[in-house]
Amino acid sequence: MTVAIHAEGLGKKYYIRNGSAPRYRALRDEIMAFFREFPRRKEAMQEFWALKDIGFEIAQGDKVGIIGKNGAGKSTLLKLLSRVTEPTTGEVRIRGRVASLLEVGTGFHPELTGRENVFLNGVILGMSRDEIRKKFDEIVEFAGVSQFLETQVKHYSSGMYMRLAFSVAAHIDPEILIVDEVLAVGDAEFQKKCLGKMQDISQGGRTVIFVSHSMQTVTSLCNRCILLEKGTVKRQGAPSDVILEYLGSGQESGRVDYELLGKSVGDEFVQLLFGEFLDCNGLPVIEADIRHPVKIRMGFRVKKKSATRYIPNFHFVVPGGLYAFVSSPDVSPELPPGDYVAECHLPGDLLNEGAYFVGLAMTSFDAGLVIHFFESSALTFNVRDPMEGSVGRQGYANVIPGVVRPRLKWVVEET
Repeated sequence: MTVAIHAEGLGKKYYIRNGSAPRYRALRDEIMAFFREFPRRKEAMQEFWALKDIGFEIAQGDKVGIIGKNGAGKSTLLKLLSRVTEPTTGEVRIRGRVASLLEVGTGFHPELTGRENVFLNGVILGMSRDEIRKKFDEIVEFAGVSQFLETQVKHYSSGMYMRLAFSVAAHIDPEILIVDEVLAVGDAEFQKKCLGKMQDISQGGRTVIFVSHSMQTVTSLCNRCILLEKGTVKRQGAPSDVILEYLGSGQESGRVDYELLGKSVGDEFVQLLFGEFLDCNGLPVIEADIRHPVKIRMGFRVKKKSATRYIPNFHFVVPGGLYAFVSSPDVSPELPPGDYVAECHLPGDLLNEGAYFVGLAMTSFDAGLVIHFFESSALTFNVRDPMEGSVGRQGYANVIPGVVRPRLKWVVEET
C-alpha cells in the first residue's frame, strides 16, 4: 500500500483576545499601548486548539470523507493538508501534487476575465501555460461558462465562481484532490458532474479528500471516513460505521425505552413506550448482516379507545433525509385500552449497506389524519455487507448505489 498522506501529532493553535478590542487607535496609540500593556498581553490572550494530536494515514487512491459538526476543525485540517497554513505541532507528509478547492474563487482576481483567471488559477495550482492551453477547452466546457469567458469574474455569481474554480482544480491531473463544502453552492446538475469527476479521479489511482455535511454524498463517494469532534479524531473507518456514530441517537443496544428515560411521547389517546431493532436471533443490536432478516418493534399503550382504528407505522430514512420507505400493517385491529407491541419483519437481502434511521409513529383517521405521536429517528442501525455471498456483488468491491438492494429473480438465456 502506497501512503499518499501521513499525519502524526498534528495540531493547530490560535490565540483569542479576551475582552473587546478598541474600535480605532492611531499608530502612535498602538505603539504606546504595546509597551504599556506588554506585561498583561499574555494574560489577555486565550489559547484555542482548533486541532490537537491528529493522526491518520491515507492510502493512494482512497476517497476519504471528513465529517463533523461546525467548529470541529474540518476546514482547518484541509488548510494544513493544502499547506495554506503551518501546523503548530506535528507534521504532515504528502506524496504527490495537491489541488485544493477550499473557498469559492480562491486564486481568482475579480478584475480579470474568466479566461485570464483560468490561466492565473492554473499557474497558482502548479500547471504550466502549455498544460493550461491543452486543457483550456475541456476546463471551460466542464464549467459551462463559455459565453462569459470575456467577462470580469467580479460579475459572476458564486455558483459560476465555483464551477470555474472546481473545473480548473479538477483538470490539473492532481495526485491528491482536496475539496471543501463549496460544492453546496452549485446546482444539483453540476454537483452530480463534480461527484462524477471526483469518482473518475479516484478510479485513476489518485486520492480524493472531501469535506461535506451531506452524509448521502459521503456514503456514495467515499470508501473511508474520518469523524472530527472538538479538534480531535473521534473515529475513522468505513463510512457507514463513522456516519452512524456521527448521526446516531447515542443508543448503545438497539433499544430505546422511553419509560426508563422518563420521557412521555404521545397524546391522551396513545403513548409510545419503547422501540427496538432486533437481529435474526431476536437480540437488540445496532448493526445487522445484509443477508439476514431483522425486526423492528414498537411498544405502545392505548389509553382511550379511538372512534377509528390506530395505525402503527415505521419510517425508514437514510442519511441526508431521503425516505427509503414507510411501512404499516395492511389491517389494523380495534385496540381497547392496554399495552401492545407492533412488529415489522424485514427479510434479508432487502436493505442496502449503510446507516438507517427509523421513525416510530401512530396515526388514525377521524375526519382527517390524526398523528398521535411521531418520534423521528428514534432508532439508528447499520447494515453491514460482508462482501462475500451478498446480493449483486459478484466480485464488485465498491459501494452499490441505492437505499435498498433486494434479491430479485433473474433469467439470462439465449434467444
